[in-house]
Amino acid sequence: MNSLAGNSYSFGTPFVDDYTPNITSGYNSAIWDAMFRQITNFQTIIDYNDPNGQYKQFKAMSMIMKAYHVQILTDLYGDMPYTEAFKRELNLSPKYDKGEDIYKASIADLESAVQLINSGTGANPGSADVVFGGTMPSWIAFANTIKLRYLIRMSNVTGEMATYRDQKLATLAGATFSASNVTMNPGYSSTSDSKQNPWTNYWVVLSSGARPVSGNQSYTLYTASEHIALALNGNKRYIPTSATTSVEYNDPRDVYQKFNGIKDGRSGRLFTLITPAGRDATEATVEGVRQGATPGQAGAEAGRTGNTVSRFGLGLIVGNNTTITSTAPADIVAAASAKPVVLLSKAETEFLLAEAALRYPAVFGNDKGHFEAGITASYSYLGATGAAAYITSINAVPKLGWTGSNDNKLEAIMTQKWIALTGINPEQSFFDYTRTGYPITPMATIATGTVKPNRLIYPTSEYASNANNVPNMTATDVFTKNQFTPFWAR
Repeated sequence: MNSLAGNSYSFGTPFVDDYTPNITSGYNSAIWDAMFRQITNFQTIIDYNDPNGQYKQFKAMSMIMKAYHVQILTDLYGDMPYTEAFKRELNLSPKYDKGEDIYKASIADLESAVQLINSGTGANPGSADVVFGGTMPSWIAFANTIKLRYLIRMSNVTGEMATYRDQKLATLAGATFSASNVTMNPGYSSTSDSKQNPWTNYWVVLSSGARPVSGNQSYTLYTASEHIALALNGNKRYIPTSATTSVEYNDPRDVYQKFNGIKDGRSGRLFTLITPAGRDATEATVEGVRQGATPGQAGAEAGRTGNTVSRFGLGLIVGNNTTITSTAPADIVAAASAKPVVLLSKAETEFLLAEAALRYPAVFGNDKGHFEAGITASYSYLGATGAAAYITSINAVPKLGWTGSNDNKLEAIMTQKWIALTGINPEQSFFDYTRTGYPITPMATIATGTVKPNRLIYPTSEYASNANNVPNMTATDVFTKNQFTPFWAR
């Protein structure tokens, strides 16, 4: 969603397939394979023979986690194996189910899980529960929030699916939703690479204190994009004119005008700040690269180096721990390695509730309050200050704050949600963009088309092992609205 870019000052022209974009059966294929394995683990627990009902609470937790992962997978790929899937060697060529049916089955799983928990039967999972530590009402709130995420995704459907959506939305009236960040920590630490928070290990630092240097060389390869830099800086960047001078630049493109003059207090926690040449530290800003641009081109101006663009900031690396003030490996390795994984942020929950109240006021309320709470929760998670002042500033600006038409407010929700989920759960912003068209996001400079993909192509592994069932689609199908598009985005 144009939050990150390749550091072309150090790596030439990275991410050509992402920027073109060149979506093939090999593109990010590990997503499908890894998530299917994970869902299969949850299904194994659900299917476990438990004649005395000892493990009902474990089964309920697994049903919720299965639904959580299935939604991401079907939102990325559309129709997929479901009713015959997750059986390991018992069925190596499962049939494909329609996305609509998968959604209904997953929502039914969430509702069944809540019933199981409310039954109070079975052993409490206690410390074996690495999400809530056996606090089962929190699992109910999480299930309700994931159910809401499913239903909000269906905001544009019509006919029978719209009737179904509205019926299920009504069942959430008065429900409890996740009141804090939903995180998972099975015991992450810096004692070895395999025990680290996986995001930290891949993107930031190894357990040894060294930067990742194999594969994507993530910490040095990625930088902030120019797009998010302008959004966070209040539509301002500094372009170097010499080794000791720079000029302020305000982007004239329409997409950035709503950000004019409003510096986001999360900027220095999301990304490292760069002091412009010839300026003092009070003028430090997020400096990024325009996706697809190479040094000397607009958005990757000459005069910078690979070390004078912004990288991941401390808010993403260690969350709200503000006692750590340096991104140096030795300073962050312990805290970053032990940081929990975020399954669902408090910010996302609030933005879901804001959109629900905006679209369905007969069922949900306090749209403005939830919108502002989402921003506040994002600031809190990142350890940023100034949320109240920022909210006051943006609430005078249509499409960025809570003012104007309902469509303006929807764009504001999607814009703030995009910022809040950057580096945390960014796939949700891709789904939101596919569904709503917001936030407006520029194409990369080397893009060969004018629209972003609506989905991914099934991976090579599926065409090799399940050829009789996998739909036969082409790269062109990814960019057009057709039978392969996730049903909620057609």
